[in-house]
Amino acid sequence: MREKGTKNPAGPGSVVYRFLPFLAWLKGYSPAHLRADVIAGLTVAMVLIPQSMAYAQLADLPAYYGLYAAFLPPLVAALFGSSRQLATGPVAVVSLMTATALAPLATAGSEAFIAYAVLLALLVGIFQMLLGLFRLGMVVNFISHPVVNGFTNAAAIIIATSQLANLLGVTAEKGEHHYQTVYNVLAAIPHSAHLPTLGLALLAFAIMFGLRYLNPRIPNVLIAVVVTTMISWGAGLERKMKAPLSSLCVPTQEKIIAYNHALTEIDSAMARRIELGKHLKAQAKCQGCHDLKDPNDVTAKYNITISDLEIVRLKEQAGEERAQLRRLVFVPYREASGDTLLCEPQALAPGTPKLAGRWRLKVGSRPVPQDTLTLTGGGAVVGFVPSGLPSIQPPGLHLNVILDLLPMMMIISLLGFLEAISIAKAIAARTGQQIDPNRELIGQGLSNIVGSFTLAYPVSGSFSRSAVNYQTGAVTGFSSAFASAVVLLVLLFFTPLLYYIPQAALAAIIMMAVIGLINVHGFIHAWKTQRYDGIIAVITFVLTLAFAPHLDKGIMIGVGLSLVHFLLRNIKPDLSLLSKFEDGTFRDADRRGLQKCRHLAVVRFNNSLIFANVAYLEEKILELQNAMPELRHVHIVCNAINELDASGEETLSKIVTRLRDAGHDVSLSGVNEKVLQTMRRTYLLEKIGDDHVYGNVAMAVAALYRKTHEHSRETACPLLECMARAVTPEAAAPRKKARNAG
Repeated sequence: MREKGTKNPAGPGSVVYRFLPFLAWLKGYSPAHLRADVIAGLTVAMVLIPQSMAYAQLADLPAYYGLYAAFLPPLVAALFGSSRQLATGPVAVVSLMTATALAPLATAGSEAFIAYAVLLALLVGIFQMLLGLFRLGMVVNFISHPVVNGFTNAAAIIIATSQLANLLGVTAEKGEHHYQTVYNVLAAIPHSAHLPTLGLALLAFAIMFGLRYLNPRIPNVLIAVVVTTMISWGAGLERKMKAPLSSLCVPTQEKIIAYNHALTEIDSAMARRIELGKHLKAQAKCQGCHDLKDPNDVTAKYNITISDLEIVRLKEQAGEERAQLRRLVFVPYREASGDTLLCEPQALAPGTPKLAGRWRLKVGSRPVPQDTLTLTGGGAVVGFVPSGLPSIQPPGLHLNVILDLLPMMMIISLLGFLEAISIAKAIAARTGQQIDPNRELIGQGLSNIVGSFTLAYPVSGSFSRSAVNYQTGAVTGFSSAFASAVVLLVLLFFTPLLYYIPQAALAAIIMMAVIGLINVHGFIHAWKTQRYDGIIAVITFVLTLAFAPHLDKGIMIGVGLSLVHFLLRNIKPDLSLLSKFEDGTFRDADRRGLQKCRHLAVVRFNNSLIFANVAYLEEKILELQNAMPELRHVHIVCNAINELDASGEETLSKIVTRLRDAGHDVSLSGVNEKVLQTMRRTYLLEKIGDDHVYGNVAMAVAALYRKTHEHSRETACPLLECMARAVTPEAAAPRKKARNAG
């Protein structure tokens, strides 16, 4: 059923296909293909709808914003990308990083937070599209696989543990670091865990695990959501009521008033801080108006520092008061007047008649409305989802916010694209499609740009939904169009059915989705390949966990370590002294434990000869000259030298001069045409001599042996025949392995 991918056809229509690649799908498109795409699209939609709502909450957005991100972006990405099975939409890692990027700028879930999330989608889209248009898809190569593996494993743990509060039905204070938040959640379990909520989460896990085991094609996520939602609705999981402040006992009223006062003081302190900052910037712009040590500047900076410390103190105070309010449990009781009030059980006089039910005060990061307090006595559900399509409007542009978002925007863009292209290539390896990374960047960028005009937050390619799309037989990206159509129908007609979806079920969906991101074998594989790769992967993993929720720090350090190691490896590349091995080839004498010729040094330089490493080559040649008193000739094997820049050419010329002045000769072998042309243009080849450049090392040794061994006391040359080897640990290991195998 699945059609092999084909290249864009050449000819007059190729330009049209380049700008509208989805038109190529229509060639040979049959009713059978349509049926396959419809089935795949409907199946993906069954996973997409609950997952998108769950991931929106992971991004600290209302759940229905996930539906907005699942509406147009998947369609646009499929139409303008190069992969026919890649399913785009909200994903776990990008959602978590969106929350991380916006946390310092606005209160989670507030109007400003939502506006900035939409703006972030626009910025991500523009950046990705520009990379694609300028064919800069290779920039993702700066993020090495060990760094991605370390970051992804840490992100999976952070995502999973971030859902503990929803899983257990507790409300806990967020800490400065993620591990502090997890500790606060665990500390809140004894006095605020909600067992029915936990039960629904465990039921959702059981359904998803069970159905996946029975048949992976069954929409286990959708069935888990439907079952838990029906139980939530039937059992009345959500129990909420509104009450005035006067319905609470006096001590609690005083605590609420104190908490609201603390938040008001924070707002006032932040307003003063903003004004001080504006005043200081205005002074800085006035060039020449003030001396650099103007007393007014010093006073303004001092006042800003004091204001910052005051804000921190007030936030800590408000956090403590908020935590106290969240721990309170109220029971209703009836006064002699017949009025029903709420109070803490320990504050009631003995013998006071209590009514049924236990209630908690819903306290957020904003002032508690004193006229209509919200109290809850059950579990959390998605709640009201507005019916209808999102409004089409351009994102609000705020220059200061854009500047603050730029670093995280670039990380989200690159990581999101890296995830998408990895999935697309994995599927293409099975379908035979041709994947164009730059075309995929354009598709992902357009999807985020279009999404930002319909209140969507940043999206990327989803591994789980792409796998479902492929396994259910999707032939073209039209399957994503049908998935978007299902989301459209849900937004128009079925939003009331989403009200009773338990938050615990969405938490279970997120946890199930990120299980696949945990890849311990990746660390082991990186360590076995190169130890430094394993170390970089572990450091990235540990630092990402330690700095969470500031995820950018962990991955930036990982990328920095990779680049530093890359530079060190190019500054000091591998340089080997060769001898003949028992199979007739020339190998590293030190690594293989081979004897070395005393008169002819065959040196292999395993890198291009450029400004970064020329000093290292010169240093090693001089060391070789001093270490071999009977040295007569230095032969440099140049097979790995693919580039020779000006610094490399000048240094090589100096080495030739120095060795010949010392009575030694120099020759080369394995020089490629590009390097040979450079040597001709600079007359270096004329200096070395055409007769001193050989096709390969064997030809060089055969030609140089007689000249370098005249009147020599060396009875047998290790370059002509394999001599007895000194036993080194590296040389002994293959022998030991062979004996054990025998």
